[in-house]
Amino acid sequence: MAFSSDPLDELRIPAGTEAQERDLVTDGDVLIGARSTIEFGVRGRNVLAGEGVRFGGAIEAEGECRLDMWCDVAGNVLVGENAYLGERVHIGGQLKVAGDLDIGDDVDIEDGFEANGWIVIRNPMPTIVFLFVYLKHLLLLGEEDAAQALISQMVDEDGEEADLDPLVIPRNATVNDDAWRVSEPATIGADCRLHGNVRAETIDVGADCDVFGSLRARGDVVVGQRTVIHGDLTTRDGSVELGPDARVLGDVSCEDLELGPGAEVDGTMRAGGEITMVTTEREQE
Repeated sequence: MAFSSDPLDELRIPAGTEAQERDLVTDGDVLIGARSTIEFGVRGRNVLAGEGVRFGGAIEAEGECRLDMWCDVAGNVLVGENAYLGERVHIGGQLKVAGDLDIGDDVDIEDGFEANGWIVIRNPMPTIVFLFVYLKHLLLLGEEDAAQALISQMVDEDGEEADLDPLVIPRNATVNDDAWRVSEPATIGADCRLHGNVRAETIDVGADCDVFGSLRARGDVVVGQRTVIHGDLTTRDGSVELGPDARVLGDVSCEDLELGPGAEVDGTMRAGGEITMVTTEREQE
């Protein structure tokens, strides 16, 4: 991926992410594009949000939290390191920061704040840092070496973050109990447990996931081995590939359908093209 590429052009849910009753929980960073609505609370390492993002719950960041201007958080914000709040950010609860607090004009914190480090009142630029932190994770996936030197300045000296992919939610997305709705491709890592219907351009779900909702895409849909989709699977123009022992509890509608060994569809299968049943397990990614 070149540097000119849009850093928020895909919904990426890393392995092990869980949508719990009130919170979206991941071990790595959480990166959210501008004007998105996240009706969960969010828990992660570093939490970074673009302009005008709305959170329906609390934020818990083990590392840093950076909220661009006009962000709105319904609950508390708890930060293990430093916090950066842009102009006119609203926090419906309390802000607690273990490190320094860099805060912009007209920030509204309803229940007050505590910071153990320095408090600087100015207009920070979290969006710039937001993009650089995101580039770090792209480069850890094998991008240009020339940028790695820059990225290495932004991670811990012991490299503990190196193996953690970020949770990336693109601009103008909506995430809630009912749906994960984006207009870009969606990639879901292995061992995820998600609630809500996934709506995206294309969808790629890893192995051993539970998705308590349906999948709907314009293009292709791939479901990894042993993953269970608790709903329908529909694509307008693409094909569907179900990995070994994958299961769809609802209907499947697509152009071409490929069923891996042991894959099951409890409902009706509708394919405008071919339905292929693979009888020998092939190597899965």
